[in-house]
Amino acid sequence: MAASPAWRREPDGVLVSLRVTPNAATDRIEGTETRDDGNTLLRLRVTAVPDRGKANAAVIALLAKALGVPKSAITLVSGDTARQKVVRIAGDPDAIVHALSRQA
Repeated sequence: MAASPAWRREPDGVLVSLRVTPNAATDRIEGTETRDDGNTLLRLRVTAVPDRGKANAAVIALLAKALGVPKSAITLVSGDTARQKVVRIAGDPDAIVHALSRQA
């Protein structure tokens, strides 16, 4: 059985499950990872430190640039201080999923 994608379509956007590593050497999207519990996450590394939301802001900036959406279209839904996060990307779900598929 194939793993489910790290994202879920909604009528006006997409929810994306992330695994973030702060203090990395470079900002990059590493692709998807299937965890032992069967959940699939999109792995990201950011150079920002996890202090006062700096890493979260770097995650939003990295995703916005990679997916071609404005930063204002991305909101953090959960995981403010955790490595596992969920973000919501507002916009056309088909276009967002297509852009995410290229990153995975």
